[in-house]
Amino acid sequence: MSLKKVLIVNKSYPVVGFGVLLSGSKQNILQYLDYEPESLPEIKKNIEGCDALIWNTKHQLTPEILDLAGPQLKAVSSMSSGLDHIRVEELKKRGIALGNCPHVLDNAVADIAVGLLIGAARKFKAGIRELESGQWKYGVQWSTGLDIAGSTVGIIGLGGIGQAIVRRLKGFDVARFLYSGRSDKPQAKALGAERVPLEHLLKESNYVVLACPLTNETQNLINADTLKLMKKNSVLVNIGRGGLIDQNALYDALKGNHIFAAGLDVVTPEPLPKDHPLISLPNCFILPHLGSATIETRNAMASIAANNILLALEGKSMLFPAY
Repeated sequence: MSLKKVLIVNKSYPVVGFGVLLSGSKQNILQYLDYEPESLPEIKKNIEGCDALIWNTKHQLTPEILDLAGPQLKAVSSMSSGLDHIRVEELKKRGIALGNCPHVLDNAVADIAVGLLIGAARKFKAGIRELESGQWKYGVQWSTGLDIAGSTVGIIGLGGIGQAIVRRLKGFDVARFLYSGRSDKPQAKALGAERVPLEHLLKESNYVVLACPLTNETQNLINADTLKLMKKNSVLVNIGRGGLIDQNALYDALKGNHIFAAGLDVVTPEPLPKDHPLISLPNCFILPHLGSATIETRNAMASIAANNILLALEGKSMLFPAY
């Protein structure tokens, strides 16, 4: 049996994943690269002859890169739930197995969503700025935010993460949960969530949480028109992908106080330049894409990606095949 070449393109890949690859087969040569903006040429230079890829990077996996790898490429796994950085149809057309890591990050991302929701609603960013600049004020009306109890929360995308968010927020005495999506979710009834059209959700919700994948249909789902539908005292939270929001329109809505606040764990581009207009706003609470960033979750994601690759190289179905 010839040696198999597995390329891991991000050097921060957890060591647990290496252990899985090595224990599963002694036939794997492991290579990995740093992920930096200038690393794409290095990836292209090292990809020739690879049998499998762990594509744990923001770079797009394009037909050009697949051509450089060669026809022996049999398997690719992301170390994420979303696959917007991979040309899925292109891999499918070439007969390359593709896997991802769904569900394992649901709880960690849901925790961040709730944190962003509270942080944005209670003006954490503005308060921290005043504290750090020595401008801590007093008074009954100083830095008043919004309640969660008695509110309406709208979830756009009631998948695993969306459901985990609802489960957490139930303890906050939310009055009503709404959700929108392509189809009814069988779990919605037990969660007490009602499916409504997007327009209805935006008009009725005090909190709007984006938990859907980025697709051609959801690109700039939140834009100047949809922002106008939202309540003036509403909060927008995004833990999906940055491309779900037209950030210029969001800036205008926040600057003009057309919505109360936003909490973002994902933006475009990533990293966001320090002089980006959104960063200047006191009512825009941004985290540097920390959704799945717990030790346990990242280790589990690395293990799943490694097992996806091992199974595919053995001609078996991946743990989580994308198609």
